[in-house]
Amino acid sequence: MKDYVIKATSGNGEIRAYVGNTREMVEQARVNHNTTKVATAALGRTLTATSMMGLMMKNEKDELTVIIKGGGPIGTILATSDAKGMVRGYVQNPDVQVENYPNGKLNVAGAVGTDGYVQVIKDLGLKEPYIGSYPLVSGEIAEDFTHYFALSEQTPSVVSLGVLTRNMEVERKITKEDGSEEIVVCREFDVEQAGGFIVQLMPFASEETIATLENNIKDIPSVTTLLKAGNKPEDIVEMVLKDLEPKILDVCEVGFECNCSKERTGKVLQSIGEKELQAIIDEDKQAEVTCHFCNNKYHFTEEELVELLNSIK
Repeated sequence: MKDYVIKATSGNGEIRAYVGNTREMVEQARVNHNTTKVATAALGRTLTATSMMGLMMKNEKDELTVIIKGGGPIGTILATSDAKGMVRGYVQNPDVQVENYPNGKLNVAGAVGTDGYVQVIKDLGLKEPYIGSYPLVSGEIAEDFTHYFALSEQTPSVVSLGVLTRNMEVERKITKEDGSEEIVVCREFDVEQAGGFIVQLMPFASEETIATLENNIKDIPSVTTLLKAGNKPEDIVEMVLKDLEPKILDVCEVGFECNCSKERTGKVLQSIGEKELQAIIDEDKQAEVTCHFCNNKYHFTEEELVELLNSIK
């Protein structure tokens, strides 16, 4: 099943909600970056939230970037989204390892850290992009986005994000020193469930609406628990907006999508300047550039580099 996010409102228009299943998106990010479990959870939560925030933008060419720096061993988390909720992103240290919580849950805060900030950059086609930067409150990401919405947009919000991984045993063929091949069983993991929701109160929301929403939210299970039990985003909308006459406005297919290409990468090489590009040609005779977002590698021969250089002279 492809990933999608539902846009919905309460019947009286006092609440808006975004609810998504993003399992394929997060699994693609895990494969691209070969992230550890905790890095997968941190990046997956960020991508899910960024995708839903992208869908909040109004114009087709609008873009949004989220940067999380918490001072923890994972380093920087960066994710971008277009107005269709298509995202790409990476973590600075995909190999990060931290001890789980005593209950066995992934210690995302331990990897992200809490001494830092979440920054949101919105390129809305204006002369200057909007940049909002606010301190992290927990490093668990969902709470940090809740804090961001309250401070930056003065919008009371409930944010829930989740990534559930599962262990697998996979047979791999390896080549031994003598050249012979052997089948070995390796313990690996993948993303079993991922998703989230962002629910926001409009400025004119009544006390009755607020009380009903609070009552609905207080006992709701985690998003991954709901998804694992077979619930779809439509079902979660009904739970979150119970007794509030939910109306589904749109169903948006989302996913992990990188817009890199060899042509774009060539322009990046040209941007470093004639002197630097000439030095690469003289010293290395070739170049290989890796995309931060999807880990695709682009190889340029000496002839291709000379062609790039000549086109900017």
